[in-house]
Amino acid sequence: MNNKRVAILVDSGCDVPKEYQERYPIYQVSLKIIYRDGEYLDGVTISPQEVYDRLETEVPKTAQPSLEAIAEQFKKIRGDGFNTVLCVGISSGLSGTINAMRLVAQEANDLEIHVLDTLSIGIGAGIHAMYAAELLDQGLPLDEVLEKVKDSIANTRIYYEVATLEYLAKGGRIGKVSAMLGSLLKIKPIITCNEEGQYVVAKKVRGHVAALATLVRLAMDEAKKWAHYRVIVAHGGAKEEGTRILEELKRRIPNAVDYILSQISPALGVHTGPGLIGVCVHPIHS
Repeated sequence: MNNKRVAILVDSGCDVPKEYQERYPIYQVSLKIIYRDGEYLDGVTISPQEVYDRLETEVPKTAQPSLEAIAEQFKKIRGDGFNTVLCVGISSGLSGTINAMRLVAQEANDLEIHVLDTLSIGIGAGIHAMYAAELLDQGLPLDEVLEKVKDSIANTRIYYEVATLEYLAKGGRIGKVSAMLGSLLKIKPIITCNEEGQYVVAKKVRGHVAALATLVRLAMDEAKKWAHYRVIVAHGGAKEEGTRILEELKRRIPNAVDYILSQISPALGVHTGPGLIGVCVHPIHS
């Protein structure tokens, strides 16, 4: 099959940078952010900073894209001349988006659709869509691309540290007692996703400085496993600190193929609050 007829569909929680969406045929469907006064499209009609600014007065709900919105993207992709779609979404353990994509795909008889559950979140999920786009652009057949991306999913981990556990607790992602104890003791859990794509605590450290040092060490340990890889730092309204961590990783891990700084989407910011820092090492298999 001609790879130029393959499009990629992601959800906004994948944090695929705009330059990738413009360079490759990557389409996006938005998660929803729901306040008492109305509903917003993630990253389209509301920004991360607007979410952070309103957290003191209201913590909104988030929701997966509607089936109609997904179907509309499939229709647009078909109208743009593609006959195959690779859907890449955030973890089914954290969102119903992937299952919604599968449901709509069953009705899209004029497209060949493959749905990949990344079992991750943020750019830890989106990096697999970016990787797939690069491989397709290189002319690799779809079967080989799917195999490489599945391997990529199995071997990529992202680790996060959040400034406060308050919003993960309010969103039901962790227990309120754990959040209260963590706050009192200044314990900073390093969070990742497990094999089921659900949040788990990878490590516990005391204090923000120690947490950032732990993230750097985790990235260094991951990089040792691979000959070729890219290094990613994600942040939630903390660009200055994210940039500093990325520069430190460039010094500590100087041989990466690429270094990426990523702002998390407003929908993810609802559950983490401002100040998040995450690190990810993405292996690239030749």
